[in-house]
Amino acid sequence: MALKLMYITNKENVAQIAEKNGVDWIFIDLEINGKEERQGHLDTVISRHSIEDVKKIRQVLTKAELLVRVNPIYEGSKDEIDKVIADGADIVMLPFFKFKHEVEKFIKYVDGRCKVCLLLETPEAVDNIDSILSINGIDYVHIGLNDLHLGYNMKFMFELLADGTVEMLCNKIGQKGIAYGFGGIAQIGEGTLRAEKIITEHYRISSSMVILSRSFCNVNKVSDVKEVDKLFAKGIKDIRNFEATLIDKSKDFYKANQQEVKRVVSKIVGEVEKEVV
Repeated sequence: MALKLMYITNKENVAQIAEKNGVDWIFIDLEINGKEERQGHLDTVISRHSIEDVKKIRQVLTKAELLVRVNPIYEGSKDEIDKVIADGADIVMLPFFKFKHEVEKFIKYVDGRCKVCLLLETPEAVDNIDSILSINGIDYVHIGLNDLHLGYNMKFMFELLADGTVEMLCNKIGQKGIAYGFGGIAQIGEGTLRAEKIITEHYRISSSMVILSRSFCNVNKVSDVKEVDKLFAKGIKDIRNFEATLIDKSKDFYKANQQEVKRVVSKIVGEVEKEVV
């Protein structure tokens, strides 16, 4: 069960490098409505991709699927969704929904023309998860830890993994036969919470998707194409090699990693709180 790897880019050469090295989904991010208000003060990426990027990236992909995150439901949603599907999206992602009716509208707009992925990232969506999951036509759900932890006024996004929220949601989604994933990872051996700890948690709770985070390959800092290729080649090979070591691990191994995640997250949160004081 290799994790589906997603990478966010609107650069053709980077998309081709990512695909060549085994990224499963190239991710165009059109979401802008409301994002500045939510994340403008943080060290997060607001992508500034444009709708023209969909066609541009579609033309260079040969095997990776093209995922397009549109805006949360608004008066222009139908036109936006029609356009990205016409331009070649394989999967359309709805972010920042709160209620069942938004998801119903989204699925109606997609109208079976491509796959549907929900980005579950609001406390309201967590509260309404049972009614949302009663809707037919959801192919994937990704749990977005960035906005979700902000919604709960938490200090660190992986608190939601440590406190059982992610596992509870994954269990509910899995019971409906829907594929799910959560969060993002850096290179193996890197990240505030090490990538291998997170991948082990993905395997423990049978998650099947993860985003390669900005720090996995930050093309704003590494612009040399050969260097980008090297980063992807090594980074993805390391992930696949690490995944191979997890196949025959015991329940005790997974339990120990879960406890270690809780310990590390608690330590990180403590350090953040000290800084705030």
